[in-house]
Amino acid sequence: MFTGLIEEVGTVLRREGARLVVSAQVILPDAAEGASVAVNGVCLTVVESGPGLVGFDLGPETLARTTLGDLGVGHLVNLERPLRLGALVGGHLVQGHVDGVGLVSDLTREGETARLRLRCQDDALAALLIPQGSVAVDGVSLTVAALAGAAFEIMLIPHTLKETTLGGLRTGKRVNLEMDMIGKYVHRALAAQSAPAR
Repeated sequence: MFTGLIEEVGTVLRREGARLVVSAQVILPDAAEGASVAVNGVCLTVVESGPGLVGFDLGPETLARTTLGDLGVGHLVNLERPLRLGALVGGHLVQGHVDGVGLVSDLTREGETARLRLRCQDDALAALLIPQGSVAVDGVSLTVAALAGAAFEIMLIPHTLKETTLGGLRTGKRVNLEMDMIGKYVHRALAAQSAPAR
């Protein structure tokens, strides 16, 4: 479980088959082999750790469901260690289980802030978004500012633009989306109640 508050931005150092190796400093003390780390919002298991780096193996399901297969040497990634029980939850509860991929429609600077417009590739995901609700974009805990069908908008503050990869997004870029966990359970429960009995 994570909070969507990014601790550092790492750089992809190597891609060798299923292995993804990224630079890291802040998360390293808790990144021993077997530990969990969120990489662009995807919960991965550490399989390699060394001075200034941490490595993960990407399975077929992860590559099919997320944007991690798009990463190459030099790409930047958001990194976060798991939430510690009893710690403050400054963002929202993020599982690191990506629901789908979004496409960046636009990133417009408005003074020191920016308006990010995204579209869900799977229109069904839009039902899990509500105005002023939570969503994780590449692992960053954010608040939905506006909805329009399968598209939505988010306002990015200067800190988010500076301390995460979101400030570098461009039109057409694919991002990982994780919808709010509570909303997913409510949606599923309501769908089950309205399903015809067999």
